[in-house]
Amino acid sequence: MQLPIETAGSYSELLGMNDRNLAVLERELNVSVHIRGNEMTIEGDEEQVHMAETCVRSMVDILRRGEALEPATVRYLASLVRNGMDDRIQDILQDGVAVTYRGKPVKCRTLGQTEYVRSVRKNILTLAIGPAGTGKTFLAIAMAANALKNREIDRLILTRPAVEAGEKLGFLPGDMAQKVDPYLRPLYDALYEIIGPDSVQRLNERGTIEIAPLAFMRGRTLNNAFIILDEAQNATSEQMKMFLTRLGEHSKCVVTGDTTQIDLPRGRKSGLREAADLLCGIEDIGVIELTSADVVRHELVQKIVEAYQQRETIPSEELT
Repeated sequence: MQLPIETAGSYSELLGMNDRNLAVLERELNVSVHIRGNEMTIEGDEEQVHMAETCVRSMVDILRRGEALEPATVRYLASLVRNGMDDRIQDILQDGVAVTYRGKPVKCRTLGQTEYVRSVRKNILTLAIGPAGTGKTFLAIAMAANALKNREIDRLILTRPAVEAGEKLGFLPGDMAQKVDPYLRPLYDALYEIIGPDSVQRLNERGTIEIAPLAFMRGRTLNNAFIILDEAQNATSEQMKMFLTRLGEHSKCVVTGDTTQIDLPRGRKSGLREAADLLCGIEDIGVIELTSADVVRHELVQKIVEAYQQRETIPSEELT
């Protein structure tokens, strides 16, 4: 069938660099797509053609909103249509979460991310568990920065356990700040993207933004703050209880982590999954489970996550 292309974006934006978006659409929905003039011809099984048409219209909607269209986005749209969830596509085309200091909008790109953002907005405490690349930390920082900008909070506090990722780094030179800085660098990277390096430095000096190791949270009561615990899979049960009981008045807390990447020493139990199981169902607490379908980094990252997840479902004796 033929589908007219009427989009504010150019053909190159719709098709992608070297027609990568087009290639993903054809592969995911098992159709053949041809472009002639201002018309797109989609060939294949009638049902598949209908799904491809729905997917293309959603791609056009994304371009009309002034957003970039990437192969990973096309792949996700195709998966929604293929699973009969095309009525949920509009859920990820809603208003954005925040705007970066460069003026770029931060928006949800998957249904999982949409549910995550809604949970943070609705609840006092949200625990988000999911693989790398699902935007857990970035979206949390974007919402925290937006709350700070709108004066909904007085402070932004970011913390994570100071645990090596499977390596023994040994002695680190410098004062305390220099010793823990490598562990906290990913949080700075996300803040720089949202707020900008100069603003982060200025707010840090004022104490409006605080970035510290998890161990520094003991004994504190955190009022009027947006608190983010990142890499929480590396917090022990004792540390998790300590952190969650720091929550004060008029504060909001987000805990993020990936339970497949635990770097704690052998014999030490992660407190993230335990906390999610214990607190699930309590009013004002949301527990969000993100999956490989919510990965928004390079398309290859999604495939890598899926490959490791598949390996984990195979009995160990079959791998030998």
